[in-house]
Amino acid sequence: MSINEPDNAASRQATQQPGQQSAEPLAEDASESAEMQRDAETQDDSDIELRPSSVPWPPLLLAGFAALAIILGYAAPIEWPGVDDTPARFIGLGIGVLGIVLVVWGIVTLRTHDTTMLPDVGATHLVTSGPFWRFRNPIYLGDAMILLGAAELTKNIWLVGAAAAFAALVTKLAIVPEERHLERRFGQAYLDYKSRSRRWI
Repeated sequence: MSINEPDNAASRQATQQPGQQSAEPLAEDASESAEMQRDAETQDDSDIELRPSSVPWPPLLLAGFAALAIILGYAAPIEWPGVDDTPARFIGLGIGVLGIVLVVWGIVTLRTHDTTMLPDVGATHLVTSGPFWRFRNPIYLGDAMILLGAAELTKNIWLVGAAAAFAALVTKLAIVPEERHLERRFGQAYLDYKSRSRRWI
């Protein structure tokens, strides 16, 4: 080879336009990005299998909406649209008491099966007995019924709104992730249970 003839590497470098990037770094960046995305998805799958959520949403939502409804009941009261008589009060009391029964029954059933009742901790057993035979979320249903019963007894219409808002947000933030967690954890056994039970009523 003549000393005046540039080698291949020098020739490629000389012909590369200013600002032009090699395809190799771009390919490496794309590969790293795809790998990071796969790692993130794997981490999400692993997290949902370990626990449904990192935040205990149900008690936070229940306490927050109840407190807000009580404050609004004093600050911006709205006239109760229904009747205020003894039968109506007994109906309200019955709804509230039934809600309390569901909550207590659900907690006792979970403890009997040695699994957690905390919404941000992974389940160790699939519980399908007690109130869970019919309802997949008897504790949350009971919470909403307690708010409705309190609304009838106190004639605070804001508590009705609190019950509706609690049901909507607890479904999105707690129930849906819990269902994904239980499906990952227990597979077909949970899907079979899900097919014969109700999310709410």
